[in-house]
Amino acid sequence: MEFCPTCGNLLQFELPQRESNSRLFCPTCPYVCTLDSKVKIKRKQRLVRKKMEPVFSEEDRKNGPQTDGVTCPHCGHGKATYHQVQIRSADEPMSTFYNCLNEKCGKTWRED
Repeated sequence: MEFCPTCGNLLQFELPQRESNSRLFCPTCPYVCTLDSKVKIKRKQRLVRKKMEPVFSEEDRKNGPQTDGVTCPHCGHGKATYHQVQIRSADEPMSTFYNCLNEKCGKTWRED
C-alpha cells in the first residue's frame, strides 16, 4: 500500500495502457507516480496452522476438583472433575467443563 505524499489518501493502481507504464495515482489530488519496473500482484497466500497446546493437560483434568452433584449425560456416572473458563464476554457467566470419572467413559461435556 502506498499513500499520497501531498494529501495522505491511499493511492490507486492503474494497469499499463499501450505504450505507457503502470502507475499509482491519487483519486483526490493530481499526484501521479509512474512505475518503471513490472508489478507482480499476488492474490494467494498460504496460511500455516500453528500447533496449539491444550490449556489444561490430561493430568490437570484428572486431578482437578471433584463434584458429586453432576451426572454424566453419556454413562450416568455421578462423579466428575470440573474446571471453569471465561470463554465469552465478561458480562456472560463462566462456562464449566466436566470430565467423567468413570474409567470406561471419560467423556467431557460443558454447561454454560
